[in-house]
Amino acid sequence: MRVFKFGGASVRNAEGIKNLGKIISDFDYPMIVVVSAFGKMTNMLEAVVNSRYEGSGDPLLMLKNIFDHHLQVIEDLELNDRVLMSFMDSSFNKLNEYLSANEAVDYDREYDQIVSAGELWSSRIIASWLQHEKHNCKWIDIRQVLLTDTRFRDANILWEKSLPLVKNAFPGSGTDIFLTQGFIAGTVTGLITTLGREGSDYTAAVLANMTDAAEVQVWKDVPGVLNADPKWLEDAEVLQYLSYKEAVEMSFSGAKVIHPKTIKPLHNKGIPLIVRSFMDGGAPGTLIMGEEAEKTTIPVFIRKQDQILISVLSRDFSFAIGDNLTNIFRMFYDHGIKVNLVQASAVSVAVCADDDVRRIRRLISQLETHYRVIYNNKVEMLTIRQYTPEAIKRVCQGHEILLEQKTRLAVRLVVKMS
Repeated sequence: MRVFKFGGASVRNAEGIKNLGKIISDFDYPMIVVVSAFGKMTNMLEAVVNSRYEGSGDPLLMLKNIFDHHLQVIEDLELNDRVLMSFMDSSFNKLNEYLSANEAVDYDREYDQIVSAGELWSSRIIASWLQHEKHNCKWIDIRQVLLTDTRFRDANILWEKSLPLVKNAFPGSGTDIFLTQGFIAGTVTGLITTLGREGSDYTAAVLANMTDAAEVQVWKDVPGVLNADPKWLEDAEVLQYLSYKEAVEMSFSGAKVIHPKTIKPLHNKGIPLIVRSFMDGGAPGTLIMGEEAEKTTIPVFIRKQDQILISVLSRDFSFAIGDNLTNIFRMFYDHGIKVNLVQASAVSVAVCADDDVRRIRRLISQLETHYRVIYNNKVEMLTIRQYTPEAIKRVCQGHEILLEQKTRLAVRLVVKMS
């Protein structure tokens, strides 16, 4: 069994779906194919959720426009599949009724029920096309297979409950292609959850672990894992090999090619991960496996944008007592905010985190009941692995450095963008 994951950029239109079919046809079966929503659809569905909460725009009209885009893809693929259209119409009508009949109360829960439509619609269309092309393909509803808790927008997988369901849904024989959704899952009571933005990589890794797959191949719009985002630094180079540890460090620091949770399920069973380009299927890409990285002489630049630097200060010089730090980080966790960098002193702690405005606002309000809080938004966290003075100067010149951390292998800087 192999697991293939295709992101939104690779299946953004009919031509992308046809290219997916060409890629997987070059490999032996059986395989699990995990797909994301069509390119930009998650952002558009997020806008529907935000429209309900902000009272701006018409969420029903926005949803109709998104659905019409999917109908256009079906037309472009020349699909005449009654089962597909029945599913699409039923799913759209249920979501339309949900938006019309329910008041927006719990943002995170609403988010998961609405945004998940992107993966459901894209996967059903792709499965229909593969079947149309005479592939032995079965569509799997991951909501019935991968079970989680109710931590909406960042759900935790219930491994013991999910494992027998996954093994039953993805047997190693009888079907060539199992086509399913990334990013989304379900609760025991039937609610939809999501695993965090870009969580389709994690879905692929979890399914690989539970099915003892031979490998995972993640198909991206880049030729592999690069030493920098090519949209940021044009001379970025492909890293041909990474250890699991180096990949974890890079993804935690903000490298967008791999979801931070992806590596652990693969490492636990020694399953290799290959990151490849859907635009050049013959290129080898980047192989991720093993405990030790090959020595590299080039710096690796990682840029994490849309950050906020929060400084929490004691009012009575009591930060040296551990309970304060425990309480602070419990608040971050309870509000679903991931901590990307921490620096503590005797009477304060500075935290760099993703600037999720809605959650951050609630967090700061709670922190201010116990501590003095100051913050800088519109900052970026820059990480350089195998850094040199020249590398630091290259990305920081002209920007104010608010915080700096150095180890033997890496430097992290929080900078105020001009």
